[in-house]
Amino acid sequence: MLSRRTFVTAAALGVGAFAATPLRQTAAAEPQSLKIPELIDARRAGQSLALKVQAGSSEFFPGQVSRTLGYNGSYLGPVIRVHRGDDVEIAVTNALGEDTTVHWHGLLIPGEMDGGPHQLIRPGMTWRPVLSVRQPAATLFYHAHVHERTAEQVYSGLAGVLLVTDEEEQALGLPSEYGVDDLPLVLQDRQFENGRLVIPQGGVSLMMGRRGDTLLVNGTPNPVAVVPRRLVRLRFVNGSNARVYDLAFSDDRAFHWIASEGGLLEAPVELRSLTLAPGERAEVLADFSDGRPVALETGPEFNMPMMMGRHMHSGASADLSPRSREHILAFAPQAGVAAPRAVVPQRLVSQARVEAAQAVRRRRFVLNMGMGGMMGGRGGMMGAGRGSGMAVHAINGQAFAMQRIDEQVRLGDVEIWEVSAQMMVHPFHIHGVHFRVLSRGGAEPAVRDQGLRDTVVVQQEPVELLVRFTQPALKAPFMYHCHILEHEDNGMMGQFTVS
Repeated sequence: MLSRRTFVTAAALGVGAFAATPLRQTAAAEPQSLKIPELIDARRAGQSLALKVQAGSSEFFPGQVSRTLGYNGSYLGPVIRVHRGDDVEIAVTNALGEDTTVHWHGLLIPGEMDGGPHQLIRPGMTWRPVLSVRQPAATLFYHAHVHERTAEQVYSGLAGVLLVTDEEEQALGLPSEYGVDDLPLVLQDRQFENGRLVIPQGGVSLMMGRRGDTLLVNGTPNPVAVVPRRLVRLRFVNGSNARVYDLAFSDDRAFHWIASEGGLLEAPVELRSLTLAPGERAEVLADFSDGRPVALETGPEFNMPMMMGRHMHSGASADLSPRSREHILAFAPQAGVAAPRAVVPQRLVSQARVEAAQAVRRRRFVLNMGMGGMMGGRGGMMGAGRGSGMAVHAINGQAFAMQRIDEQVRLGDVEIWEVSAQMMVHPFHIHGVHFRVLSRGGAEPAVRDQGLRDTVVVQQEPVELLVRFTQPALKAPFMYHCHILEHEDNGMMGQFTVS
């Protein structure tokens, strides 16, 4: 049964049926120029910015208007760039008819500034957090995070990119001309009926997370990016509610992965495919100096309950043969003479190491799910649910409760968190920290586990995370949760204090 608030949003935006069978692609859109979000640089704005959370209308397909949500616009939000060492005030005004929040995903700030479920912004009110930026250059993410409403608000458009820059990054000479050779790419799948955005509902969406039949980049279907004939920096952000992407170029060209969620790697890693789960970000350098048009593609969707064995961060991707791929984005190199061939730096940054021997405690977390969501939504298996003592979505057997603190951590401590999951692949996100992957299934971490992380893919085999807690969270707790947003909304989340 849909809650009243779900019904209201569904009625406003349109509700589509969602089947467990593979989705059929909406009639292909004509190619259109990739939308590049407005860039707001905090220094140029005097360290004081404004975001308005608003409803609007968007025309994804010609002549077909969809009701959507956005920040300072009708769908998604501007790219915000902040500088290491600065303090930035952002006035967030809620012009919606319901509560919202803005979570600064990946930013290391105290709990009361984090924008999680406890920092509600009521309709008509303004929240004014001051963000103290004290971390290295990175591609971050901001999005709504209202308990039980995150999935629908993000699906409807409440997300954007947050960039941190610093002098160390700038000294490397990486591509940095925003919108030209430095491109933010928010990847999303969305469901359309007759060209209009709809919100999938029902038990399958609860279990698997909302999936869509159309791929968007920065809100653009079938986009084309005109790029210079040189190295281009692509900042991938997985803004989907649930879909995991297996990214590769149509001609299987190599590219260099240079940054994880926490910032630049110590050295570039040459890859031909890259897996990106919801909430994860990755920066890559792609070389378009040969002038050949090429497309970014993804492998087929694989992440269904009981299908964990097909994949994950083992170093190999799912089937990425050309016949199985789905088109995401076309790159059209500019005509003319190529720029002198740029050299990918051999080294990027040095990272201070935290050693496992420094850990003072080990905690274990299991992301629980059952098939109850297939039998009537949040009610649970055979009618079991939160009220029955059998949570369909939970962590360590407990569904999320706003008033319950699940873990208490000491400020400055280093801990090992051992995380595993049931039935499918889950992206696990921890607020307010960066961590390193120590092991995966008792073996060495995979290639894609490198670098500082705030989100990591987990499945049945436990993943060991080395976590350092540098931010206080006593006035308001931090969250940890599955970043399949429907799982998070329905109980697969916990919270912890740091003091």
